[in-house]
Amino acid sequence: MKSGFVGIFGKPNSGKSTLLNALIGQKLAIISPKVQTTRHRIRGILSGKDYQIVFSDTPGIIEPKYKLHEKMMKAVESSFVDADLALLIVDANDDLQQNDDLFGSLRITVPIMLIINKIDKVSPERLKKTIDFFQDKKYGKNTATISALKKTNIQSLLQSIVNALPDGEPFFEEDDYSDLPVKFFVSEMIREKIFYLYEEEVPYHSTVLIQEFKEKETLTKIRADIIVQRETQKGIILGEKGSMIKRLGTEARKDIEAFLQRKVFLELFVKVRPKWRDSELFLKEFGY
Repeated sequence: MKSGFVGIFGKPNSGKSTLLNALIGQKLAIISPKVQTTRHRIRGILSGKDYQIVFSDTPGIIEPKYKLHEKMMKAVESSFVDADLALLIVDANDDLQQNDDLFGSLRITVPIMLIINKIDKVSPERLKKTIDFFQDKKYGKNTATISALKKTNIQSLLQSIVNALPDGEPFFEEDDYSDLPVKFFVSEMIREKIFYLYEEEVPYHSTVLIQEFKEKETLTKIRADIIVQRETQKGIILGEKGSMIKRLGTEARKDIEAFLQRKVFLELFVKVRPKWRDSELFLKEFGY
């Protein structure tokens, strides 16, 4: 029996969350075209006949600008500490030197696998250049090329991960998919829709807090607060005559119903909490 913890690390938008979802076989981590979508360390558990892997999707590595960023980078650091294997993921289209500067600065004491992602979006010449560049690096000796979005080479990558894990007994029950509560995933699904529906600073100044989660006989009742920093942002979230928050609720409810496999009654409210991203008190209250 093989079992262990595998951390997924890289720059923002390199495909970490998409890779987690592809490896697990279901959507656990939210994704969007915008950077810094992931704010928490999200554990996904994959159990097979002779293995159990506890994956950790982590926020993209950045230079912190405020307390929320600091919390995000602490989530990255904690994943480094308990990992048995580190997956360093790079976008094949991205600046190679910037990734080398980042990876070269990381203090990783566990085995490393370099994952070159988004190979479906590069020419064979560019891919070869990327592979050659990283093969000369000390962290690039064990390299895999994939498209997490298209699920290209995912099964062979999974087998390589299993082979690299230590022998050991499972940490979780066979049917567990995460150690996080259902309410967490519900709040993330709402937040994902904010990233898709709103522009500029609004998604980055917003968070979601589940205030009520009741499973009734015929449906699940959910009440959630969308937290923003300014009154103007509250107006943007609501939209003219409430049009945008209605659309947000409809689209989020569809995803939540698919996730819970039952009908959902979703109520959304918008509240202003000035400078919440830099408040230790608010960050703790909001689950960071």
